Amino acid sequence: MKQMKFYGMVRAFNTSMENGSMPKLTTDELISMLVEAEWDDRNNRRIERHIRNARFRYKANIEQMHFDIDRNLDKNQFMRLTECVFIQLKENLLVSGSTGVGKSYISSAIGNQACTLGYKVLYANTSKLFSKLKMTKADGSYIREIAKIERQDLLIMDDFGLQPLDATSRQMLMEIIEDRHGKRSTIITSQLPVNQWHEVIGEQTIADAILDRIVHDAHRIELAGESIRRQNRKNIETVETNGN
Repeated sequence: MKQMKFYGMVRAFNTSMENGSMPKLTTDELISMLVEAEWDDRNNRRIERHIRNARFRYKANIEQMHFDIDRNLDKNQFMRLTECVFIQLKENLLVSGSTGVGKSYISSAIGNQACTLGYKVLYANTSKLFSKLKMTKADGSYIREIAKIERQDLLIMDDFGLQPLDATSRQMLMEIIEDRHGKRSTIITSQLPVNQWHEVIGEQTIADAILDRIVHDAHRIELAGESIRRQNRKNIETVETNGN
């Protein structure tokens, strides 16, 4: 079993030998137990690999989400999105709101859930992604990197629109969106409302083409309220003040 890399079976077999349960099992029960253990082990390793390859900004999961904070986050909509049916349907999700309200955390939580369900996910800060792609143009690995992005079931582009796109970044964005349109899903988070993205992209013709592919039939989460980080700092300061 070790030579065939059936590590789940090995552990289950050793455990049953140590706890004395082996003689109590029928042949069918033993085979079933070993196969289930191997399946669970491979599934867990696959999930861990997907999460590691996704490179999330936060170790976020849906169990840690807070809906008691007034930030215009609809629990029913969020829970439906975590079922990842929108990924099956090749639909997009746009998350907008001011800094600190939880855009990156929400997108990471959905992405983490997608990994658990077996989807390939890639998280990237938008500015860093374009900078990396520009470097790949110089060393000749651009096509390979674009192909890798295209293969992801879910691409998360975080902090879109922090600065206007130059001509190269605009063309890269167009290529990424065109490759994924109707084939894969994309989550885009931004501090800017969607109606201001046209100005960030620039070049009206290209901006129209990009937004038509991104926004059409996309799910939207428009967060509001004060920065959660700022609220947490205030709460800590209040506790410290009361304690003194």
